[in-house]
Amino acid sequence: MRRLILPMVLAAILALTGCGNDGPATPEPGVGTDADADVDLDLPDAAADAVRPACPFSAEQIAGFVGQPMVDQGNCSFGDGKGVALLTVTTASQVAGEMTYAYQRQQADQIYQTVTDLGAGEKGYLAVKDIGAEAVVISGAGSFTVTLSSFERLGAQPDGYAQAVRQLLDALPR
Repeated sequence: MRRLILPMVLAAILALTGCGNDGPATPEPGVGTDADADVDLDLPDAAADAVRPACPFSAEQIAGFVGQPMVDQGNCSFGDGKGVALLTVTTASQVAGEMTYAYQRQQADQIYQTVTDLGAGEKGYLAVKDIGAEAVVISGAGSFTVTLSSFERLGAQPDGYAQAVRQLLDALPR
C-alpha cells in the first residue's frame, strides 16, 4: 500500500495543476517575452536631453578652484591624496537632473546650514555648512552635482566653500 501512495499523490497534483491538457497554452495579450513589441507607451522623444555629460574638470583645474593640489581618483572624483579632502562632480542628463532636483533640494535643506537658489534663470542651488558644500545646476548641457568636503583651507575662510563652489559653477558647460 505504501508503494501506491506516492504515485497517487503525484497523479492528484498533476490533475489539479492541469498537466496533460491537449493544446498549447495561449498567452494573454501583452504578456510574454516580446510583450513590449506591440505596446506603444507614447513617451516623449527625449534622446537629445538624455545625454550624460563627461566630467568637465581635470585635477589641475580642481586644484585651482580649491587652492591645493588634487589627485584624480577617477569617475570625476578628486582627493587631496591624504584621504581627507574630497571633491566630486556627478553628471547626469538634463532630464535626469530635473527628475531628482526636488528631492536633492529637500535633502540639502536638512543637511546644510544655508541653502540658496542660484538665480539668474538657472535651476540650481548652493548649500554650505562648516565642513562642506553642495551645488546642483541643471542646464542645457546637463545636470551637475558638485560636492566638497573636509577642505581645511576652505573651512578656515569666511565663505571659503561658497566662493570655491561658485568658481566651479562658473566653469561648468552651459
